[in-house]
Amino acid sequence: MTLAVMALPVCAQPAAPRPAGTGETIEPIKITMPGSSLDEVLALLERWTGKTLLKPQSLPPASLTLVIKDPGVTKKEAIQAVETLLNLNGIAVTPLGDRFLKITPLNTAKSEAPEFIEGSTLDLTPSGRTVSKLFTLQFLRVSEFMPQIAGLLNPAAGSPPVIFDKVNAALITDSVSNLQRIETLVVRLDQPALAGLTPKFYQLSSGAKASDVVNKLRTILSGLNQLGSTTTYNADDRTNQIVLVSDPRQYAFFDELIAKLDVKSDPNTRNEVIYLKHATAKEVATVLSQLVSGQNTAAKATQTEQPNRRFQSPMPPAAIPAPTPVVAVASLGLTIDNSNQFSTLLTILPEERTNSILVSGTVDDIRLINDLVAKIDILLAQVRIEVVIAEITLSDNATSGISALGLQIDGNRLVGFSGEGAGIIVTNGVITSPGIVGTGPHDLAAEISLATTPRKNNATILSVPNIVTTHNKEARIFVGESRPVISSYLNDNTSTGTAAGIGGYRSTVGQQEIGIELKVKPLIGADGSVQLEITQNVDDVLGEIIIDGNPQPRIGKRETESFVSARTGQIIVLGGLQRSSKTKSTSRLGPIPIIGDLLGLRQREDTRTDLVFFLRPTVLTNTPADNAPALRQIEQFPQEPRDRVQQAIGSKSGS
Repeated sequence: MTLAVMALPVCAQPAAPRPAGTGETIEPIKITMPGSSLDEVLALLERWTGKTLLKPQSLPPASLTLVIKDPGVTKKEAIQAVETLLNLNGIAVTPLGDRFLKITPLNTAKSEAPEFIEGSTLDLTPSGRTVSKLFTLQFLRVSEFMPQIAGLLNPAAGSPPVIFDKVNAALITDSVSNLQRIETLVVRLDQPALAGLTPKFYQLSSGAKASDVVNKLRTILSGLNQLGSTTTYNADDRTNQIVLVSDPRQYAFFDELIAKLDVKSDPNTRNEVIYLKHATAKEVATVLSQLVSGQNTAAKATQTEQPNRRFQSPMPPAAIPAPTPVVAVASLGLTIDNSNQFSTLLTILPEERTNSILVSGTVDDIRLINDLVAKIDILLAQVRIEVVIAEITLSDNATSGISALGLQIDGNRLVGFSGEGAGIIVTNGVITSPGIVGTGPHDLAAEISLATTPRKNNATILSVPNIVTTHNKEARIFVGESRPVISSYLNDNTSTGTAAGIGGYRSTVGQQEIGIELKVKPLIGADGSVQLEITQNVDDVLGEIIIDGNPQPRIGKRETESFVSARTGQIIVLGGLQRSSKTKSTSRLGPIPIIGDLLGLRQREDTRTDLVFFLRPTVLTNTPADNAPALRQIEQFPQEPRDRVQQAIGSKSGS
C-alpha cells in the first residue's frame, strides 16, 4: 500500500471473487484514491457499508489519498483502511445501531456515544474506528497506571481517559488498534506483585536460634544484589523457623546456606575482667550497657518490621530473569566471620573497688567490648590554668578596669599594653620578655605586674591561684570567707534556761560562703586549642539586716558566664564585675560631740571598683617541660628554703 497526493477521481474496481474460509465468496476490491475530497471518500464508505452516514454541516477539510495495488483486498479490509485513513486525518467514524454511521471530528467523538466494547478488543480487526472500552484493573492502581500510558493514546482524540477510583477502572475512547495495545499491556502487567514467589519454611533443629541465623544471613548477603528486591527472609522465634519468600529457583542456594548455619554448637560464653587505667568503671559500664540495650532493641524492631512493598508494573512470570547459578558457599568466598552485633547473653557490671568491669558473654561479645573499652579508656588531656584576680579602682573617666589598666584586648585575649614599663617590651601588640629566651613562659602575675602595679597605683592583686584539670572536667577556685548565718528557728519550749534555748527558740546555723568563686570547664583540642566555659560569682557584704531580732548579712551578688577560645599560653582577660560604694566622714573641731560634728568638715566619696580576671591556660604534655614554671618559681626562693625544696624533689624523683 502506497500513499501519494494526486488529483484523480476515486476508482474502485471489483476483482475476481475468491472463496472465504466459511464457504462464502468474498469480493476483492482494487482501490485508487489519489487526492480525493472528503465527500468523495465518505460516499464510497456509504456505498461499501450499506449504511446511512450522519454528519454535521461542516467537517475539517481534507484531501485524502489511498492507493491499494493488491487486487486481493476484500471489501471488509477496504472499509478498515478507509476508517483508519479518516482517523489519521482527524475524522471519527462512530457506529449508531445497524443502519447508521456518525461522522464527526475526532476530538468530539467521545461525546457522540461511540461504540462500547464489552468483551476483549483483541478479537476485533485492528482499525482506526473510534470505540470505547472500560478497563477494570485487579492489582494495579488505575490512578498510577493511566498516567504511565498517556503517551500511547491518540492526542487528537480529545480529553484524557475518565478514571473511576472507587472501582479502580478507567473509560478510554480511542481507535480499535490503540485499545488493543492498551489491553495487551494490562494483560501482561495487571498481575499480583508476588507473582512467581512462594514461601518456604526452614525449621531449625540443631539448637541454633532463628533470629541469630537471620542476622548471620543478613551479614553474609548484604553485598549481593542478585537475589532480587522481592526476596525476603525473616525469623519466627516462637516456632524457631526461618520464613523465606523467594523465587523457587533460589531455594537451593538458601538450602545449603541455612544448613551450614544450623549446626549444634556450645554457647561459647565466658567471663572476663577488664581493668581500667584512666576511666571510671561505673561510667564506662553505664555507657556500654546503654549501647548494648539500644542495639538489641533496634535489632528486634528490624526483625518484626515487615516492609509493605507494592510494585506498579511487576514482570510476568515468564519474564522473570533467571537467577545466578547456585554456587557452593565456599566457592563464593563467603566466610562466616564474627558478627558485629551483641548477643542477648551479654552482661556488663562495674567493679568499683578495683576500677574494672566484669563482662559475661560470647566470644564476639568479649571482642567487641574490649575494642570499645580500648577506645574509651584513654588518658584525657590536661591543662594548667594560671589565674590572677585583680581589683581596679576606677576614676571618673574610666569605663572599665581593662581600659583603666591600658590593656590591649583582641577577642578577650591580652595582646599588649598601651605603654611601656621596665622589663617588658610591646611590639606590634605582642608581649615579649627580653633576656629570658628559651626558658618558657613566665609566671602570669609577673607578666602582668606592670599593669597591676602602675604609675596610678589603682590596682590590687587579690589572689593568684593555679588549678590543673582534665578535658571536660570542671575546676573551681574560691577566694573569700565563710560566715555563720541562721538558717532556721525551732520552737523549744522545753528549754531549762540553758544558752541554747534562751527565749524558747533554738537556732540552726549554717555557713555562707562570701567571696570570689571561679569555675572553669575546659575542652582541649588536639591542636593545642582550649575552649573554656567560665563562670564568675562575686558575693559582697553590703550591710546588715535584722530578722526576728537577729542581724543577718545583706549580700550583693555579681555573676557572669563566658565561653572563650584560646591557644595554649595565651592570656585571657575578663572584666566588667563592677561595684559602687558611697562613704561619709566628718572631722570634729571640738570636744563637744554635737557642736563639734556640726562645725566639722564633712566629706562624701563615691568609689567604683572593677574585678579583672587574668587566665592563662597551658596544655600539659606529660613531659618535664610541664614542670618548668614551678622550677623557675623555686629558683626565686631564698637559698635555705630553695635548697630544702630542691633536695626533697630530688629524693622523690630518685625514689
